[in-house]
Amino acid sequence: MRIKPTRVLAVAAGLAAVTALALPGAHAAPAPAPGPAAAQLARADAAVLKADVGGTAWYVDRAAGRVVVTADSTVSDAEIATIRRTAGTDAGALAVQRTPGVLTPLLGPGDAIYGNGYRCSLGFNVRSGSTYYFLTAGHCGNVVKTWYANSAQSTLIGPTTGSSFPGNDYALVRYDNTSLAHPGGYTAADAYVGESVKRSGSTTGTRSGTVTGLDATVHYSGGGTVRGMIQTNVCAEPGDSGGALYDGTKALGITSGGSGNCSSGGTTFYQPVPEALAKYRVSLY
Repeated sequence: MRIKPTRVLAVAAGLAAVTALALPGAHAAPAPAPGPAAAQLARADAAVLKADVGGTAWYVDRAAGRVVVTADSTVSDAEIATIRRTAGTDAGALAVQRTPGVLTPLLGPGDAIYGNGYRCSLGFNVRSGSTYYFLTAGHCGNVVKTWYANSAQSTLIGPTTGSSFPGNDYALVRYDNTSLAHPGGYTAADAYVGESVKRSGSTTGTRSGTVTGLDATVHYSGGGTVRGMIQTNVCAEPGDSGGALYDGTKALGITSGGSGNCSSGGTTFYQPVPEALAKYRVSLY
């Protein structure tokens, strides 16, 4: 059975959360010179984390001089006021926006890659020497130790050999079944704001959108915080977790989670690929 390298979004059972390494040459806006503006942004960024409000995600937009906070439908006006109050005199650096639905890691039963009653999506195929693996979401790898290519769980893929969530959201699965194809064709790259991207997942297929933020922190509603995420306006749904975010043949991210759906739209977050490659010492091919 041929396993495609671009399938994604994941673990919905027991996780109801806010629902996503820079390499040289990333297309990020230049950092401002050290001074009060940079210090204020750093304090405001830290204040949002300290407020500890589930259902929020945020990133520092240095070009605009603000910390952009996204709040899902579970966040009350009182909680937004708490964030502003925690920021104190730095609250003016906050720009708060709403997103429909609930920010969550999005793992659900279905098709694509299966295990332990869950369904996630395959991200990018990688290798270390002559051993082949694939990347998927860490919140998938945390709950599934052995993966299969079919819902009946009769066609083995192989075991989860590494998994990280929260903090990060990536996992590594080894191909133990030599009869399964594992095509490549991608190279690792850093995303940049405004980049046109596509996401592929086992629930909603291939969807398009734009990168809206970098280095986002996501505090999932049901618990668990991930950092350094790519933020986009591409839609996604449960079961898409783990799938690929890409621009042509550039591998950018692994689907972590988001809010909304592919009927009404939403906000989604992705673990950058370069960090996962460095962690597991594997490479795309």
